[in-house]
Amino acid sequence: MNTYDFADRVAIVTGSGQGIGLTVAERMLQHGGSVAIWDRDQKLLDALTDRYGHDGRVQVLYADIGDIASVDNAVKAVLQRFGKIDILVNNAAIVGPNAPTWEYPPQAFMDVVHIGLVGTFFVCRAVVPHMIEAGYGRIVNLSSIAGKEGNPNAPAYSSTKAAVLALTKSLGKELAKYDIAVNAVTPAVARTTMAMSQAPDFLRMILSKIPRGRMLELTEAASMICWLATSENSFTTGAVFDLSGGRATY
Repeated sequence: MNTYDFADRVAIVTGSGQGIGLTVAERMLQHGGSVAIWDRDQKLLDALTDRYGHDGRVQVLYADIGDIASVDNAVKAVLQRFGKIDILVNNAAIVGPNAPTWEYPPQAFMDVVHIGLVGTFFVCRAVVPHMIEAGYGRIVNLSSIAGKEGNPNAPAYSSTKAAVLALTKSLGKELAKYDIAVNAVTPAVARTTMAMSQAPDFLRMILSKIPRGRMLELTEAASMICWLATSENSFTTGAVFDLSGGRATY
């Protein structure tokens, strides 16, 4: 395993009750960081409180990123606990149902976009001013290969993840004059609860498109995300890093 220097760094990882988010949070803890674990699933939060409640470097918080007041309150809680925010990993999202665009439920479309895009904006809006004041920050946004290529029968998720790439590029340019890097990763399907909730035929279809012939491992995603979140990533910003197993064509 690579070694990452997260000593004296404070990270927020959204949607980190499980899956990629939790794997990233735990990797950061292993390498000396302090982490605020955000999720809106109270059962997951309760389990993590039992596991990490004794660790002063972990803060487990309920946060609904689709609710701007919830985001603002969670940011305040992190600052009260740790005094700063060095790293933000925007991982939280929902996938929505699988259906062709003309049959897609309008409310489901709005829900997917609101959490995955608007929620990511809410969190960046709340955190970035503190990074600017500190003169340092690392932001990693989780997009998807669906955001590059568009998956059939997933118009809401594909649109949301494409928009996250554009948000990343905009914010990266806005913050380029500071020591704040904003980058995105584009995972292929990984064995997460969210991904595995999709229709079996849909999962087979997207897996068949991966030249590696397998799903992304959570630890593989964490390795790239964690490097992007280190001070060593001091030049690249507004960029997109491939985690698609060879599927990406650009």
